[in-house]
Amino acid sequence: MAISSQHITGFAAGLGLSALGFYLYKKNQAIVDQFLSEHGIQVSSLLDRDPQSMSLKELIKAKEDLEDIIAEKEYEADKGAAETS
Repeated sequence: MAISSQHITGFAAGLGLSALGFYLYKKNQAIVDQFLSEHGIQVSSLLDRDPQSMSLKELIKAKEDLEDIIAEKEYEADKGAAETS
């Protein structure tokens, strides 16, 4: 099957609409992310957000996530040290 002008037109249209969608999302990212989080969809990581703009609930969640990451890193470091000795 050869590539026709319809394929190229469809590809260009899809690429243009994708770029437009991404631009609109980035322009309204805070509003869209808030809407999605209210409906149970976590788009951006809590660790990527500005702490000053976060609610107390979000700050506590970010703190718990950081504590989990720290515990995992400490466990891996202890496990690595035990294997080498």
